[in-house]
Amino acid sequence: MRASQSRQKSYTDKKRRPLEFEAGDHVFLRVTHTTGVGKAIRAKKISPRYLGPYQISRRIGLVAYEIAMPPQLANLHTVFHVSQLRKYVPDPSHVLVIEDVQVQEDLSVEMQPIRVEEELTKRPEGKVTRLVKVIWDSRTGDSTWELEEEMKKSCPHLFSGKP
Repeated sequence: MRASQSRQKSYTDKKRRPLEFEAGDHVFLRVTHTTGVGKAIRAKKISPRYLGPYQISRRIGLVAYEIAMPPQLANLHTVFHVSQLRKYVPDPSHVLVIEDVQVQEDLSVEMQPIRVEEELTKRPEGKVTRLVKVIWDSRTGDSTWELEEEMKKSCPHLFSGKP
C-alpha cells in the first residue's frame, strides 16, 4: 500500500507547480457564467473563463493574494485564493479591450441576450418544439439555441417586434 501511495505521489508531484506571485505582478481572475434567469443557458465552451489582468497589491499568508480591483468590481472581496488566479505574461503587442462586466460575489457573471437571430421548429415523434438562436455577444458572435417559450418568459423584449 505504501509503495502504491508513494508512486501516485511521485506522479502527482511531477505535474504540480507551485504558484507564487509578488506585489506588482498581473494576474487573471477565474469566474463562472450564469444568466439573468438563474440557470446556465450560455454554453461553457464559448464563455471566457478569466477576467483581467489585475495587479496584485500584496500577499496575504501562503496562498491568498489581495488584488487591486476596478470600480465596476467593487462589490467583490479583494482577497483571492491562488487557485482562482492565473499568471499574466505581458506582451507589448497585446492590446486589451476592457469590457464592462458586473461580477457577483460568488464570482459569476450575468449575461443578457442581445437578439434573436433565427427560428427553428423540430418535430421529433410528433411533438413540436420551437427553438430560437440567441446571440449573447455581438462582438464575438457567441450564440446558442434555446427553447422559444422559455426565452419569451425570461426576455420578452427580444420578441416585441415579432408576432
